Amino acid sequence: MRLSLVLLLAVGCGGASTSTTPDEPLPEPGAPPLPFEGRGEARLEDLPAVDSPLVALVGGRVMTATGAIHEDGVVVMADGRIQAVGPADAVQVPEGATLVDVEGRVVTPGVIDTHSHMGVYPVPHVRAHSDGNEATSPNTAQVAAADSIWPQDPALQRALAAGVTTIHVLPGSANLFGGRGATLKLHLGRSVSEMRFPAAPDSLKMACGENPKRVYGGRRQFPSTRMGNVSGYRAAFQEAVEYGRSWGEWQHKHRIWQRKRMRYDRDQERRRAAREGEGEMPEGDPVDDPGPEPAPPTRDFAKETLWDVLQGRVLVQMHCYRADEMTRMMELAREFGFRIRSFHHAVEAYKVRDLLAREGVSISTWADWWGFKVEAYDAIPENLALLEEAGVRAIVHSDSNMLVQRLNQEAAKAMWAGRHRGIDISEDAALRWFTTNAAWALGVHEVTGTLEPGKMADVVVWSDDPFSVYTHADLVFVDGLLRYDRAEQPASPPTPENPTTDFEQGQNETEALPILEGGAR
Repeated sequence: MRLSLVLLLAVGCGGASTSTTPDEPLPEPGAPPLPFEGRGEARLEDLPAVDSPLVALVGGRVMTATGAIHEDGVVVMADGRIQAVGPADAVQVPEGATLVDVEGRVVTPGVIDTHSHMGVYPVPHVRAHSDGNEATSPNTAQVAAADSIWPQDPALQRALAAGVTTIHVLPGSANLFGGRGATLKLHLGRSVSEMRFPAAPDSLKMACGENPKRVYGGRRQFPSTRMGNVSGYRAAFQEAVEYGRSWGEWQHKHRIWQRKRMRYDRDQERRRAAREGEGEMPEGDPVDDPGPEPAPPTRDFAKETLWDVLQGRVLVQMHCYRADEMTRMMELAREFGFRIRSFHHAVEAYKVRDLLAREGVSISTWADWWGFKVEAYDAIPENLALLEEAGVRAIVHSDSNMLVQRLNQEAAKAMWAGRHRGIDISEDAALRWFTTNAAWALGVHEVTGTLEPGKMADVVVWSDDPFSVYTHADLVFVDGLLRYDRAEQPASPPTPENPTTDFEQGQNETEALPILEGGAR
């Protein structure tokens, strides 16, 4: 059963009253503030205004990721949003729009990667940059990937050049609870705050299987087995339930105290007025002083993260390979009343695809990575296709600063693997694997992931068929702003409108000294 706090609307300020009317009712005391806030999904009305030009992409093959494909299409963008999409004979291009001829090319939504470690494991890959695993406790739900992200990671620019407009940066998988993930838009900037996806919910990275038991079992610590893993999840969520209950109890006590305080203040005011000849003295004994305001519980950010999961404000992204463990985790989620938003890696998801479809859990996986450890052994290239056929939200992810540069090609491999086995996978379905399905996993599907009027203008113009190995991203728009133009690369010098990391400035293949482990040269 889901346990929840009842947040009552504040309709009174809780201050002292100066009224001397005996029968005037006391105002309803307001609910004291809680540290918990936010929703589990982004909404269009929550997005800030974006100053972007009026641009019309005309003449290309427009793949909307909604089921509609326009062979001679038009996409109109302005003010950070898509204004119009459709066939050329049905869309009126506004006067004053900058026309971009994309004839012979393909227009799609921006690529979304649900599993990235860019910024927390940036390039060059050295120990000094290794900030993705707080491997000091099985439960580090209190940490956040955003606090480790290095915005100058050169991999971010390479991802942008591959058509990627949104990434989801996660802590690593050493722990049962690795910490909060961050959804970023590739507006490359000086800080994580400049790149934050507006209104996107936080996520919680969890991990099952070999990684936690290997990391801590190797130290002769808990957990060292899969049963230890599950015991650790259950204990942590129960603590979170009790933590949330303590805040609910405090809120209830505070409201009672507030009402007593208002009665005391009103009684004191009436007695003062009577002493000064401004009214009659109240009958009976004075109202007792309720004493000091009840102190709130001590905040615990790890428990708070898990409580937010239980309330649906933080989305669970779970590293899990084996079918039996995915099933066990869905049962655990039902036990505590939360939902797993996406299983990541999940190479055995095809074995339980009916259960995943029933539970509404998405799968973020690779096209064909396998065999690098035992739990990754039983993978098949038809995994994504079988999931799609079963009605699961299938997603192709990277988990790599190299693979992120060709997620469209990874989707193509999985699409053709399915077709080879007789599974009818359309191009629109394969496109959704790295656009709208990925947006759903991150809780931002209402604002991005498809080419529809009103949504964020995250758009890629491909040189040709996006499912071809010969295709490049020619133009990449993020919120309607042109953030990458292949014809203008390399962009030199960097500008505020087209920033670039200065980490690689002055370096080239022959002159740059090797960066050794630990950051020494």
